[in-house]
Amino acid sequence: MLPAIANPRRIRPSDPSRSTIFLPFRHSPPINLIFVGGFVSGTARKLYPNLPPLSGSPSPNPVTRLVASHPRIFALTIRVLLVEDAPVVLLVLKRMLANADGIDVIGTASNGKEALDLIPRLNPDVICTDLHMPEMDGWALTREVMQRFPRPILVLSASVQASDTENVLRVLDAGAVDVLAKPVGGVTADREILERELLEKIRILSGVVVFSRHGSPVRTRSASSSASTPLTDPTRHPPSSPTLLTRTAPNPSNTAGRPATNSPQIRSISPSTVSPELTRKTPAIPISQRPPSRILAIGASTGGPQALSTILAALPANFPIPILCTQHISQGFLGGLVRWLNADCAVTVQIAQAGERAQNGHVYFAPETAHLTIDRSGILRCLRGDLRDGHCPSVTALFESVAQSFGQRATGVLLTGMGRDGAAGLLAMAHQGAMTIAQDESSCVVFGMPKEAIALEAAQHILPLHQIAATVMQQVSATA
Repeated sequence: MLPAIANPRRIRPSDPSRSTIFLPFRHSPPINLIFVGGFVSGTARKLYPNLPPLSGSPSPNPVTRLVASHPRIFALTIRVLLVEDAPVVLLVLKRMLANADGIDVIGTASNGKEALDLIPRLNPDVICTDLHMPEMDGWALTREVMQRFPRPILVLSASVQASDTENVLRVLDAGAVDVLAKPVGGVTADREILERELLEKIRILSGVVVFSRHGSPVRTRSASSSASTPLTDPTRHPPSSPTLLTRTAPNPSNTAGRPATNSPQIRSISPSTVSPELTRKTPAIPISQRPPSRILAIGASTGGPQALSTILAALPANFPIPILCTQHISQGFLGGLVRWLNADCAVTVQIAQAGERAQNGHVYFAPETAHLTIDRSGILRCLRGDLRDGHCPSVTALFESVAQSFGQRATGVLLTGMGRDGAAGLLAMAHQGAMTIAQDESSCVVFGMPKEAIALEAAQHILPLHQIAATVMQQVSATA
C-alpha cells in the first residue's frame, strides 16, 4: 500500500505511452514517477516497493488508471479551518496557505464557538486554532471537537513554546494532535520558517487517523466525499482523544489536578483487512520456552508519547527489568515529557545519565542529542555521534546495542513513527534471538517504522497498542 500522500497535485499526461505524475510526499520534494505503457518504472518501484498494482481494464492513460484505482491516495486538496481572533495574524496565515498547492482554507473563525458552528457545514480535514481567544479558547474548542466532530487539530500559539510545558500538555490532553509555536516576535518575524513548518504539519495531520472510543478510525475527508458529509454518527459513542506527534506529549490517564479524558480503545487489526506484507512476521518462540529477558528496549517517533504512556502506565512499580526508550522529540520537550510520564506511571521515568547502572522498574530515555546504549554489565552510555537512520538519538543504535549486550535475553518494541529508524535494529535483536514486537497498523498514528520492520521480517509479534504491555508482562511473569 502506498504511504498516504499529503499533497497530491499536478497530474499531467504527455503522450499515449508515457505519463508523469508528481507526488509530493511528506518529507521529500516532489518525485516524478514515470509510467511507461501502464507499468511503473523501476525507479518508482525501488522508491516504493509496495506500490499496488493498477486495478481495472487497460487504459491508454496509466495515470488515469492509477488515480481511479486509489482515490483516497490522490485526494485533491486538504481542507483547512483557521481559528484565530487576531485579524492581522489571520490574514498572514491565510496568505501563507493560499500560496501552497493542495491546501484550501475553507473557512475562518475568531473563537471556538464560531468554529463549532462551522465544522458540521464545512467538514474540514484539519483545524488550526489559536490557544487564547475570547468566549471559547483553543483548549475548550479542542475538547468539544474531539467529543463531537473528531478531526486532527493543530494548536498554533505563542504560548506553546518549549518552555510552556504545561500549556502543551494541557492542549494535548484535550486531544490536539500537534502544536506549533508562533515566533516570539510575531508571525511576521520569521515568516519563512513559520510557513514551512505550518505547511509541513498540516500535510502530516491530514493523514492522521483519529480513533473513536470503540476503535473505529475517523479519517480525514477522501476525494470522493463532499463538504456536506456528516461528521458524526448518532449511533456512535463519543470519540476519545486522538493520537499525537513527536514534539508533544500523550493523552494521559486521569490524575489529581488534571482533566480526565477517554483513553483510545484500539481494535485489534484483522489479517483480512490488510495486505499480507503488513501482517508478515518471523516465527515466534513460545513465551514459556524463552529465557528470561533482562532488558526491555522501546523505540518510537510520531505518536510515540501517547503510545509510551499507554504501555508504561500499565507496568507495576516492581517491574523486574530496566526499560530503555528512544523517542524522537523536538529540542526542549523531553524534560516535560519525562515529568509528565512520571506523574502517571508507577515505574520511575528519567533521562539517562552516562555511566549509571540501569535499575529494575526504571525507565531511561535517551537524551535529546545522544544515542543511548548499554553494555553487558548494564552500564548506560550516551554517545554523541553521527546520525543513524537519520536521527540522533536513534532507535536502531539502541536496539543494536541491546542485541549485542543481551542477545536473546532481551525484548524490543518498535512503536508508531515516520521513517525507518529502528527497523534494522529490531532485525538485529531478532537475529540474536530476542523477543521482538511491532505495533500494528490499526493503532499507529503513522505506520512507518513498524511497517519497515515488518517488511524486514524483524517482528515476531505484530500487536495493537493495548496488547503490548500485557504481552511483555506475560513474558516477564513466565520467565522471572
